[in-house]
Amino acid sequence: MPVVPGFKLRGLRWWIIGLVFLATLINYIDRLTISVLAPAITKDLNLDRFQYGSIATWFLLAYTISQALSGKLYDRVGTRRGFSISILVWSFAAMAHSFARGLGSLSLCRFVLGLGEAGNWPGAAKTVAEWFPKRERALATGIFNAGTNVGAILAPLLVPWITLKWGWEWAFLITGAAGLLWLAFWLPIYEHPRRHPKLSGEELAWIERDPPEPATRLRWREVIKYPQAWAFALGKFMTDPIWWFYLYWTGLFLDSKFGIKLSQLSLPLIVIYLVADIGSVGGGWISSRLIKQGWSINLSRKTAMLICALCVLPVTFAPLTNSLWTAVALISVATAAHQGWSANLFTVASDLFPKRAVGSVVGLGGMLAAKTIGQTLQRTQNYLPIFIVAGTSYLLALLMVHLLAPRMEPARVDS
Repeated sequence: MPVVPGFKLRGLRWWIIGLVFLATLINYIDRLTISVLAPAITKDLNLDRFQYGSIATWFLLAYTISQALSGKLYDRVGTRRGFSISILVWSFAAMAHSFARGLGSLSLCRFVLGLGEAGNWPGAAKTVAEWFPKRERALATGIFNAGTNVGAILAPLLVPWITLKWGWEWAFLITGAAGLLWLAFWLPIYEHPRRHPKLSGEELAWIERDPPEPATRLRWREVIKYPQAWAFALGKFMTDPIWWFYLYWTGLFLDSKFGIKLSQLSLPLIVIYLVADIGSVGGGWISSRLIKQGWSINLSRKTAMLICALCVLPVTFAPLTNSLWTAVALISVATAAHQGWSANLFTVASDLFPKRAVGSVVGLGGMLAAKTIGQTLQRTQNYLPIFIVAGTSYLLALLMVHLLAPRMEPARVDS
């Protein structure tokens, strides 16, 4: 951004969320590169399926641990430094995959990648809390969360092309280096709204239109005392593994059910994630629109989440249909609804807690159930029970959120 004395950039908060969108996009490309390249890597490194599964487990373990640690990091060092640390860690870890030559080195790369990549979401949520008033936060969250779907679309398009030209090692190097390029824009552009030289007074007033919050720093052990924190954590814990199921098992499901092969898989996956992209922004738009119409934050968020939870229900029929594109349509709607749900759920954390505590609250969510999905499929080879859980978990999660935060009131934090 050129430095012009007295120059103020109009709509700066949307430029900021655009950067977070790009970070999220890069995050997903780096995450999915190994999934796209699994056949080539397992063949070159002589890895069997059990070993490949253990590599994925190391990533999920690190990711779950880092969800809590990275939230605390952001609350302590701030958004600008916290995001820089996260993307440096995951970018170098992604590039290091190109030098892996066995189970141990590849597992280590995945573990470090998980430590870095988990920081994207606490950092993104904290950025939204700092740069947007409550009425715009769900929409802003939907925008940055849409980067997951764009990344999921670009990965199977870019990674094979790079691999065919230069080899799978270069695919890791090039995709990993994208994070370093992003950092070259983030560092000179991002600053806290109150200290940003390019933010107009009018936009700052809009960002800070909500009542001031207490300058209290919450420690992780203090956050878990509040039922509002458990409302978010349980809602996330019950629905996050479903997204991972779609991310890692959709291709295998389509192959198992309809005999679709890798060369035919691109179009169904592109359709699924394009529709999911619409749901990410649309889910956030619904609650923001309701708030603008005078609805309370409590009713707006929960109404949007209820709509998303109901839209997920039909996915239970996906393993029962004999039509490929009917199954794709059902999964597409479900993934879109999940993204809309997530946009509102992430925003709940910033609705209920002071901005300084947002990173810690977001870090509470885990994905410990992801391994259970793989074990169930390995044991039964039956997708129906998984899809039933995927279709019904959101309504149960919404009930838990409502019971723990019935009026969506901010946590009363003592000074």
